[in-house]
Amino acid sequence: MHSPLPDDSSSRQQPSLSREQAWQLLTCYNQDPFHLEHARTVEAIMTYLAQSLGYAQEAAFWGLVGLLHDLDFEQFPQEHCHKSQALMLEAGIDPQIIRATASHGYGICCDIQPEHQMEKVLYATDELSGLIGACALVRPSRSTLDMEAKSVKKKFKQNSFAAGCSRPVIQQGADMLGWSLDELIARTLEAMQAYERSNSKRPAR
Repeated sequence: MHSPLPDDSSSRQQPSLSREQAWQLLTCYNQDPFHLEHARTVEAIMTYLAQSLGYAQEAAFWGLVGLLHDLDFEQFPQEHCHKSQALMLEAGIDPQIIRATASHGYGICCDIQPEHQMEKVLYATDELSGLIGACALVRPSRSTLDMEAKSVKKKFKQNSFAAGCSRPVIQQGADMLGWSLDELIARTLEAMQAYERSNSKRPAR
């Protein structure tokens, strides 16, 4: 499987913001269990892929980007990826986190283009995580653990299934990363399976 090495020189090893502080900020603006679980899922995907793609020292930073990427969506959906920048700036959040979270709305609600590997991974996996989650819900097990990538690919081709998950964005994300769609699905599913395996051992926050 394709394993690109780190391709940017930005240092994101230890974020100035703790995970607890990020969670407190998230829950100031989000109470819907669905949105909170989505945030945790994308956090887990970002952390997992940071480690598997050679960015292990930046894994905590990648995770915070995943956790906070939809900070404004519940309360300010019409200002998505714009209001969050103001909220995070006011909270003194690292500018790299602010930029990275906003970039996942590129071409949809924001003109900040993903440039670094972290930003491209977020852009590619955000919508896909929703599709994979929807695939799990229609399985008898309601789980990703017995799911295969080919099942996700089949649902990807059915535009009426989980129609809110943008196929063009997912494909564009794969293209940005230089991955095939199959590789993107496989990597993201693997990350979500790892999250599900460990989820019962983690505190619900």
